[in-house]
Amino acid sequence: MSPVPPAMDLDPARRDAFAHELQSALAARCAGSVAALRGSLARGMADPYSDIDLAWAVPYAQFSDCVAAVGPCLGAVRDVVSLRSDPDTQKSCDRRLLFLTFRDMPLFWRLDLEITAVSDGAVDPAGAVGPTGSGRAQDGCTPAVAEDPEWSLAASALANAVAVVKAVLRGQPEVAEGLLERGLRRVGADGRASGRWRTDVVRLADAAAHHEPAQRPLADQVKRLAAELLQE
Repeated sequence: MSPVPPAMDLDPARRDAFAHELQSALAARCAGSVAALRGSLARGMADPYSDIDLAWAVPYAQFSDCVAAVGPCLGAVRDVVSLRSDPDTQKSCDRRLLFLTFRDMPLFWRLDLEITAVSDGAVDPAGAVGPTGSGRAQDGCTPAVAEDPEWSLAASALANAVAVVKAVLRGQPEVAEGLLERGLRRVGADGRASGRWRTDVVRLADAAAHHEPAQRPLADQVKRLAAELLQE
């Protein structure tokens, strides 16, 4: 694994403290809810590049309010740069998957937040869900409104670009190749991975910004990340 440049400030203790701040803010926002770490952080297997995975189990009656409150709630911990809602759960009345990035935090440390509505008394400390946590819209329900109802293919491709950097740093070139090529296809760009990873990531970032010019600031961040961490 390549060494982490000090300028990136990828100290895992910093990320872990931030994750706990987010977790505490969510739990405090909704009485009767539980926010729990998931993924590599929860298993004690995270490396400096690992993102933050949280599960937030909330009472069913408060699900819509909790979804709407995520931006302001976590923005009080640190400014939210982007908040995206996975399209597969946008119409669900009891499950939502959100992706958030924060100002002055490494792009690697994206928050993946799964919010699940549970029936009264069904919340457990591990974030497991009760019988209503199906992820499917139920008869007569009104889906909670997402912060960002439109799924951006360019933003998704840029998330792939960040994941390419992560895979290369972890010594996983085959994973990086698949991520890069899927990202290019997502924004209608041709091409395959060349193995010149800095150039490849810049190519993907520029293709995403060309597809959706509003994503240029994020694309430029991704290019700076590649310039700082990847070799040609």
